[in-house]
Amino acid sequence: MRELLNIAGPVGTGWLILDWLIRIIALFVVPRNRKPTAGMAWLLFIFFFPTVGFLIFLVLGNPKLPASRRAAQKTLDAVIAKVLAELKRHDTQKLLSAKPPAEYKSLATLSQSLTGLPVFGGNNIDVLPEYDNVAPRMVRDIDTAERYVHVEFFIVAIDDYTLPVFDALARAVQRGVTVRVLYDAVATHMFPRWRDMIKRLEADGAHVQAMLPLRWPGKGYTRPDLRNHRKLLIVDGRVGYTGSLNLIQRNYHRKDDIYYDELVVRVDGPVALQMSAVFLTDWHAETGEILNYKNADSAKQLLESRGSSLAQVLPSGSGYDDENNLKLFTSLMHQAQNTITIVNPYFVPDDALTNAITSAARRGVTVTLINSEAMDQWMVGHAQRSFYDVFLAAGVRVYLYDAPILLHSKFMVIDSKIATIGSSNLDLRSFTLNMEVTLTCYDPAVARKLQAVADDCLTRSHALHLHEWRKRPRRQQLGENLARLTSALQ
Repeated sequence: MRELLNIAGPVGTGWLILDWLIRIIALFVVPRNRKPTAGMAWLLFIFFFPTVGFLIFLVLGNPKLPASRRAAQKTLDAVIAKVLAELKRHDTQKLLSAKPPAEYKSLATLSQSLTGLPVFGGNNIDVLPEYDNVAPRMVRDIDTAERYVHVEFFIVAIDDYTLPVFDALARAVQRGVTVRVLYDAVATHMFPRWRDMIKRLEADGAHVQAMLPLRWPGKGYTRPDLRNHRKLLIVDGRVGYTGSLNLIQRNYHRKDDIYYDELVVRVDGPVALQMSAVFLTDWHAETGEILNYKNADSAKQLLESRGSSLAQVLPSGSGYDDENNLKLFTSLMHQAQNTITIVNPYFVPDDALTNAITSAARRGVTVTLINSEAMDQWMVGHAQRSFYDVFLAAGVRVYLYDAPILLHSKFMVIDSKIATIGSSNLDLRSFTLNMEVTLTCYDPAVARKLQAVADDCLTRSHALHLHEWRKRPRRQQLGENLARLTSALQ
């Protein structure tokens, strides 16, 4: 060591000491309250690139929202609990106290313990797998709005596909309906005419607010890649939409030949109130305003039974202490008895979810995973391919949806009895960083509809086989392993 210092000279010695000091400090700072895989990835990065690595860690290393935003989450949790208690006094049919099937009671209890939102009954749930049919259906519901329309999407763009939705929102304002729109500040700004979109909404009389705007380090700083990835549209607390679709045309304005298949569900019934609660929380986090929906005259209408489906909303993200969606998905895998069908575009599971899926396959559960052959995110696309070997070896059936369509739908079906639909990918970003929303349906009829959609996807997919997959080029395997390591930097 002394010889190295002599060779380096005074300046070089200073840098050498700084490099080792950073490495030592990182050992104390990085692993704190962090998963071992993420901690190890950061430590390796800092070990090889001490100064640059530590600076990047300071900017991107905190996976949680600032304390003020987490406090806003807790404030709204208390408000929502109070509103639910008041609504239950008007709930003559006990829709807000619905009991899930006995075999899923523990799962429902888990979700409620994480967010305070219980299972609601009396819902009618429509599955909308055709991209071009979603916006027209939204327009029809917006045109029936009497009190408010709430729009919250990761991406909001104005184009030929979405223009009818903007027109419907303008008509709603003209009728005296309050329209509020939340959009992710980073994702939306990446698309053309975003300024025109905001001007159009404001000129029409809508209240428009960006979610998680970028700020310089300091008070209220949020790491720039913590994003609000939720997709919601709620009409009068009675009808709600959620799923994978962003408010944008099907090719996302891309220059290549990729375009997207999505899946959305339309909910008519009391669980739309839970979607409203998610919107209310995000609106408060961005504006400081607590929206008041106390209206005794509307309580009876909101609590009318519209169908027979039991459902429950699970918001998740960096505003919560736990990884809500990861806990839900892992528990679902462990409870499966016969079949698991997973449709998701971005699949980079952590150890717990990997073990749950492979264990299910090895105990005789038929596990089917449908990803996409097309990749719109190089790093995630190659990282997820690094998992195929272990899944194929465990007996998981892996299919790739034929390019150039990218299967962007995000849903699971377990034992043809229970299903989840929402915005959440199955990767570390959606588990740890992004704000997501998931709808759990305790209804075999809905599960069967979603399974039919998945079966149709299989007709447009090709299966991977372990012996063939292992023959892929070594350079490809190296790229996949590097992408997998990078994906752990959360």
